[in-house]
Amino acid sequence: MLNSNNYNPDVLTCLANLSSDEVFTPPQLANQILDLLPKDIWSDKNTTFLDPMCKSGVFLREIVKRLNVGLKTAIPNERKRVNHIFKNQLFGIAITELTSLLSRRSVYCSKTANGKYSVCETFDNQQGNIIFDRIEHGWKNGKCQFCGANQANLARGDELETHAYQFIHTKKPEDIFKMKFDVIIGNPPYQLDTGGSGRQATPIYNKFVQQAKKLNPRFLTMIIPSRWFAGGMGLGDFRKNMLHDKHISHLTDFTNAKDCFQGISISGGVNYFLWAKDYNGPCKFTSIHDSKSNTLERHLDEFPVLVRYNEAVSVIHKVLSKRETLISDIVSSIDPFGFPTSARGRSMGGRGMLKLYSSKGVGFVSKSEVTQGIDLINKYKIMVSQTISEHAGEPSKDGTFKLLSTVKVLSPGEICTFSYITVGALDSKAEALNLKAYLETRFARFLMLQAVSSIHLSKEKFIFLPLQDFNKSWNDAKLYKKYGLNKDEIDFIESMVRPMELNNE
Repeated sequence: MLNSNNYNPDVLTCLANLSSDEVFTPPQLANQILDLLPKDIWSDKNTTFLDPMCKSGVFLREIVKRLNVGLKTAIPNERKRVNHIFKNQLFGIAITELTSLLSRRSVYCSKTANGKYSVCETFDNQQGNIIFDRIEHGWKNGKCQFCGANQANLARGDELETHAYQFIHTKKPEDIFKMKFDVIIGNPPYQLDTGGSGRQATPIYNKFVQQAKKLNPRFLTMIIPSRWFAGGMGLGDFRKNMLHDKHISHLTDFTNAKDCFQGISISGGVNYFLWAKDYNGPCKFTSIHDSKSNTLERHLDEFPVLVRYNEAVSVIHKVLSKRETLISDIVSSIDPFGFPTSARGRSMGGRGMLKLYSSKGVGFVSKSEVTQGIDLINKYKIMVSQTISEHAGEPSKDGTFKLLSTVKVLSPGEICTFSYITVGALDSKAEALNLKAYLETRFARFLMLQAVSSIHLSKEKFIFLPLQDFNKSWNDAKLYKKYGLNKDEIDFIESMVRPMELNNE
């Protein structure tokens, strides 16, 4: 029946991904996620499994292999056993018609469930229990009321995929199969283009998690981007709910998504988690970075964001124990002066004109053009690039981060575009230089790193960084001493954050 000739577990490692947002799950990773489930589940012939976002069918295929071994005692005849598994225990919803065919080929060994070469003999229809129904978006005022997709982008006619995923485009997901599931598992699509300025994309994986919880399974496990830890457009409520959800018993985080998905960059990395209905307690959190793994039992809601490095928790405790004002209080909004990224100003300045720094250099604008941050114009402040220096938030080859790309003192009369944020509102250049030097320390950048989950910096990324007396100069040695860091903590900081390059300022 299920032998190496017709059930090759390696064929799915050869698939090219649909996109960086619809990523096929390698079999090895699928099995790591399945290993989180209790072992006795594989010998229970009544346990039901649902993958509501099938792409390659890898989760369902690997589940079949485990059940086929685990149910030998309960159902000794292999033909009856396999038919029982396919008919009564395994269910899937494909994200496209193409992936429905691929998933059936992976699971039933035939693109149709009742085909000549199907290993299941119980279906009298082509779809079997891996279904795909073309669903339309629920348009309202130009947006889909279920997923937030832009009507102008995705109302494209019958010849193209709608990307209206069936599982989340309903208020009653329980009506799709009209049954209850013990285990919901999968790797959902990650985002949809909103059609907004700057080619914005809205997260969508959170909607699959939320919809799955509505079905109240015994277990829920998915692999999703880690951007929700500390950022992500529209993810505030999702982050709050996840952090306070005591049913999450395990969470494994990969700083670099390439450790899961070869050749794929996913900003902020990825994680998989196990939600268990009957569990209520701390989470066994595993952080994987630079080929190192560290596991610590933690309460996810200890901080306003999810700190992804277990080794950083003790450092944050020591810093916050001093109850100092945080530097986030003196960080500007995302758009400090009201000039978009594309603003360049005029090429020539004149009396009363302000210098405008953009990603393309220096231009000049009048004070009357400034729409916000007017109180900062005549102060010294530090200009920091909103985009971190690491591509897709991934560390360099040696596993370290630089984090800050542009860090520059702006004098009175100097401002910047949306490409930057500013820190501080100081009266002297000496104070500004001390603030700049502080931001460039490994200590400061390490604390910023703990709140970064994508490639963008904002006011919220400074929530662990304390304010200092900038009439004094600061370096790492002084800061390590002030906060009582031990050798292990210092070594970890310096293994994660490399020195800033020297400059001439």
